[in-house]
Amino acid sequence: MKKLTITTLALSLCLTVSAQEKIDASAVQKIRKEGLENSKVMDIAFEITDVAGPRLSNSPGLKRAQDWAVSQFTKWGLKNVHLEAWGDFGKGWQVAKYYAATTLPYYHPIIASPKAWTPGTKGPIKSEVILIKADTVTDLDKYKGKLAGKIVMFDQMTLQPLENTYKPDAVRHTDSVLNAMGNAETGAQRRPGSPNNMAAQMMKMREVRAAMARLLQEEQTGLILTYARGSYGTLFTSNGASYALDAAPVNPELEVSSEDYLHILRLLRAGKKVEIEADIRTSFYDQDPKGYNVIAEIPGTDRKLKEEVVMIGGHYDSWHSATGATDNAAGSAVMMEAMRILKAIDFKPKRTIRIALWSSEEQGLFGSKGYVAKHFGDAKTMSFTKEQEKLSAYYNLDNGTGAIRGIYLQGNAAVRPIFQEWLSPFHDIGAKTVTINNTGGTDHLAFDALGIPGFQFIQDPMDYNTRTHHSNQDTYDRLVPEDLQRAATIVASFVYHTSERKDKLPRKPLSDPK
Repeated sequence: MKKLTITTLALSLCLTVSAQEKIDASAVQKIRKEGLENSKVMDIAFEITDVAGPRLSNSPGLKRAQDWAVSQFTKWGLKNVHLEAWGDFGKGWQVAKYYAATTLPYYHPIIASPKAWTPGTKGPIKSEVILIKADTVTDLDKYKGKLAGKIVMFDQMTLQPLENTYKPDAVRHTDSVLNAMGNAETGAQRRPGSPNNMAAQMMKMREVRAAMARLLQEEQTGLILTYARGSYGTLFTSNGASYALDAAPVNPELEVSSEDYLHILRLLRAGKKVEIEADIRTSFYDQDPKGYNVIAEIPGTDRKLKEEVVMIGGHYDSWHSATGATDNAAGSAVMMEAMRILKAIDFKPKRTIRIALWSSEEQGLFGSKGYVAKHFGDAKTMSFTKEQEKLSAYYNLDNGTGAIRGIYLQGNAAVRPIFQEWLSPFHDIGAKTVTINNTGGTDHLAFDALGIPGFQFIQDPMDYNTRTHHSNQDTYDRLVPEDLQRAATIVASFVYHTSERKDKLPRKPLSDPK
């Protein structure tokens, strides 16, 4: 792609906005030069992924990444750098060893991942695989006394043969999609309800599964094989047990790739003997059950405005089967790089700029929720602290490696003309859409719930939902350097203009207490 020059930029920055909103063309030029020509975003991403490793909540990998971020922020000259506890989380966990393979009818290594917070096998085990068929609780009686130390799997009748897909894994937003987002007229989100018969079936299924879990634990089953969503060797992982300090014991559990699971299932359904050997070791960490966020600042310099704050952030934790590159080392690296850019151009902001790298987002947005509750108020009662009034905006990034194409207003129509002008210097790199729509599932929601302007950027989907999100393929190699460089540049410019604006960003009307 043709490299953008400062001369080209200068021509594109003949932008005089409304009398209230003006683009600082000189600052944008400096930000673009630093962000696009001297980027360190991939160096940051390398440290978070390849060096620190998986970053499951309260795991050693997350602790390594947090300690590195504190050190890096300090080297860059940021202030008030610290780890801040947001509340109690529970046990950390990590995989210390994993091996599994079929040995009958022939040797074949199995693509799989231990489920988070499940125990290991207490050494190597080898067993014929027992196929459990149970549609009702009473169907389980025939397995009592037969499962101790055995490797088991379930005959899931709903599983279908895998089909080839002829759609590309990675895609970018088309103009028609972006135009539809930009032309949307409401920020409301609707979720269809489930039909009553479907709900009844789910309740029955949960009853059987709960009874099955009790039986397997009572029997001291050696290892459970479960079907992992995904295909082509990709598996999307999850947790198989609670992280609570007083969590009930569970069996070792292995989430198996669809190809390997279906291979074993077909053999067992045909009456063939299947034997598996496995050796899984997992470690638990309960010395410090508290969860922590990484916090750092560029202090404000304006006498009247320095007590006000502009925040950016992304969640730093990940799942365990890969190194959490697109979810969410990408967003964290972009936000760290935005802070580096602002320090590199020697920016002295009017308002204080604060970054937060959240933990335990994957378990329920706990890091951001805890921080917001501690600093800004209670969404249930809509009672606020003094800090709530002083926060101008919070910007979040957590939708993979894809390029920023615009921003969600989260229903805050008053900021539309502001953001349209702030995006105007970046139309040449594809960022121009402002949509009234809401987007959910990530850390800006805790801010939005308290009436604080909280925003997530629109990003190209890439292969986030098809290949990398929570999967064993979420590695450094899936990151797109140019997209991350541009994203950090855009974020840095948004932060700059938010910090220098005469007034804080306008706010939506407050919601009623929940």
